Amino acid sequence: MADRSGVYDETQIQVLEGLEAVRKRPSMYIGSTGSRGLHHLVVEVVDNSIDEAMAGYCNSIRVIINKDDSITVIDNGRGIPVKEHHQQKKSALEVVMTILHAGGKFGGEGYKVAGGLHGVGVSVVNALSEWLVAEISRDGKVYTQRYEKGVPVTRLKIKGKTKKTGTKITFRPDQEIFEDVNFDFHFIIQRMRELAFLNKGIKIYAEDHRGDKKIKEVFSFEGGISSFVSFLNRNKEAFPKKPIYIEKEVDDCLVEAAVQYNTGFSETIYSYANNIRTQEGGTHELAFKSAITRLMNEYARKTGILKENQDNFLGEDIREGMTGIISVKLFNPQFEGQTKTRLGNTEVRGIVEGVLADELGAFLEQNPTVGRKILDKILQASRAREAARKARELTRRKNALEISQLPGKLADCASNDPMESELFIVEGDSAGGSAKQGRDRHFQAILPLRGKILNVEKARLDRILNNEEIRILITALGTGIAEDFNIHELRYHRVIIMTDADVDGSHIRTLLLTFFFRFMEPLVAAGNIYIAQPPLFKVTKGRKTYYLYRDSELDELMAEIGRHGTSVQRYKGLGEMNPEQLWETTLDPQKRILLQVNMQDALLADHIFTTLMGEKVEPRRKFIEDHAREVRNLDI
Repeated sequence: MADRSGVYDETQIQVLEGLEAVRKRPSMYIGSTGSRGLHHLVVEVVDNSIDEAMAGYCNSIRVIINKDDSITVIDNGRGIPVKEHHQQKKSALEVVMTILHAGGKFGGEGYKVAGGLHGVGVSVVNALSEWLVAEISRDGKVYTQRYEKGVPVTRLKIKGKTKKTGTKITFRPDQEIFEDVNFDFHFIIQRMRELAFLNKGIKIYAEDHRGDKKIKEVFSFEGGISSFVSFLNRNKEAFPKKPIYIEKEVDDCLVEAAVQYNTGFSETIYSYANNIRTQEGGTHELAFKSAITRLMNEYARKTGILKENQDNFLGEDIREGMTGIISVKLFNPQFEGQTKTRLGNTEVRGIVEGVLADELGAFLEQNPTVGRKILDKILQASRAREAARKARELTRRKNALEISQLPGKLADCASNDPMESELFIVEGDSAGGSAKQGRDRHFQAILPLRGKILNVEKARLDRILNNEEIRILITALGTGIAEDFNIHELRYHRVIIMTDADVDGSHIRTLLLTFFFRFMEPLVAAGNIYIAQPPLFKVTKGRKTYYLYRDSELDELMAEIGRHGTSVQRYKGLGEMNPEQLWETTLDPQKRILLQVNMQDALLADHIFTTLMGEKVEPRRKFIEDHAREVRNLDI
C-alpha cells in the first residue's frame, strides 16, 4: 500500500477563517504561550488606551487583576466606534474585535501617533481569551458585547446612558492556550510605571483584587522621562542633580531625551518609539549614542581636555556611568515584526542627531561646571579602558584545540558539544572535590572558586579583569565579556551556580549573578544561567532515606513517619555530602532541582543589583528591612 503521509495536493490546503489562525499559532502573535505571552495580552489592550492618551483624548487608565484572574482595562478616551462599518456591515466594535489588521491607525484621522500600528492587538487578545466583554461609553450611551474565544456570542446592546466616554475591556485568558493564567502583579506595576514615565501627565492605576486586601498603585509623573532617569539612578550618586532633559518636535517627530551620570561604571540606556521599548535599539538609539559621542569629543577639544595629537574618546568611555532615555513619537514607525524590538526609520537618525547636537550643545555651553565634571569622568574611563585592554587579552578564549590554556582548576567534561555540556561553579575546594568525584564526566564540568569574587558593581573593568577568580571564570566559559562577548563561543549551555545553603553561599551567588548581569547579560537573557538547589536535610528511617529542601517538608515528613528511630542530618554545606549523595541530590539531571535565572524585568534587576551591591548603604538597609519578612531559610 502506498504511503499517503507524504501527499501534498489540494486536500492538504487549509484556510483558517477569522481568528482561527491566531488560536492555531498564538506564538506568532504574542511571542509565547508562557508568562511572557500571557502578560503581552495586557500590554496590547493598555497600548490602545495609551494611543488615545497620545492623541490627547485620555488622561486616566485603570488596569485591574480581578479575583478570577481576568483583567479589566478602563480608559476615559473617546471609546471605540460602535456604528455599522460601511464595508463589513457590522458594528465597528465587532470589526476591531474580530478582524486582524482592522483599526484606526492605518493613515486615517483617528491617530497621529500610535504604538499599536498593526491592527492585531485587541483582536488577538479576543481570540486567545476564554471570554471577553467590551463596554463602550460614547454618544451618551453605554454599549456592551460579549465574545468567547474570539467569536461574538451576543449582539451589540445598549446597557444604559452616560455623560462619560471611554473603553472598558475585561477578558480572561484561555486556559487551553496558556501554560498558566496567573498574572504577575509586579510585572504589571513595572510596565504601568514605565508608561506613566513615557507619557507625562497621564495617571495610571494598577490594582490587584485577588487577595483578601486589594492592592493599588498610582503612577503619574509630570517630569516624564526626566523623572524616569532620576528613578533609575535613585540609589546611585548621580550628577547633575537634575537630569539633562531635551524635548523638541521636528517634522512631526517628537524627540525626548534625558541624560544623567552616576559614579558607577555601567551604562544604562533605554530607547522607545511610540512608547514601545525597542530592546534591540534602532536608528533613534544609534543616533542618540553617536550624537553624544561626537558632541562630547568636540567639547573636550574645545575645553582643552583633548589635545591635537590625542585620539578621540570612544563611545564606551563617554557612556560609562551614564543613564539615558531616548524616546521618539512619530506617525509611521517602521518596527521589525509585531514584537517591535527595533526601529528602522532612516529619517529618525538625522532628526535625533540634530536635536541632540543643538540642545545638548547649548546645555554644555550654559553649564560649564557640569560639563567639566562629565569630562573628568570620561577621561578616567578612557585611562581605565587602556589598562583593561591589556588585562582583557588574558581572558580571551584560545583556540578550541589549545585545551592547556583552560584554567587548571577546571575539571572539564569529555563532551565537545556545548548543547549537552554543563558547568557547575562550586564554592570552595571541599565541595569541588566531592562534585568532581560525583559528576558524570561525560557532560559535567566542575569549576571550584576560592571564596568570594570581586563585587563588580563597585569596580571598573581593568580591576575586574585583574581579579584571578573572574579571569578563570571568563576563560572557562569562553565567551569573552562586555563588547567582546560572543554567545556562540559558549562552551557550556547550562552554567549552574552551586553554593552552600548559608549566608556566605547566598552572598557568593549574588556576586556571581551581578557579574553575569553586568558583563554577560545575553547569557541571562538566553536562560543559560541556573541555580542548583541542594537539599537542606537528609532524613533516614530504617532503610529509607529522604532528602528535603524546606523546613516545611521536614515537618510534614515527621508527622507522617514519626520521630522515633528517625535520624535527621541538617546540611550546612556541600562539602558535608559525599560524592554519591551530591550526585543523587544535586547533580543527577533525573532527580535534581534547578532554578533557571531569567530577565523578565531588566529594569527591576538593574535596580536590585544596584541596591544590594552598590555604594549606598541606606537603600540596601531599607530593602532588607522591607523584605525581611519574605525571607525563607536564611541560614540554609
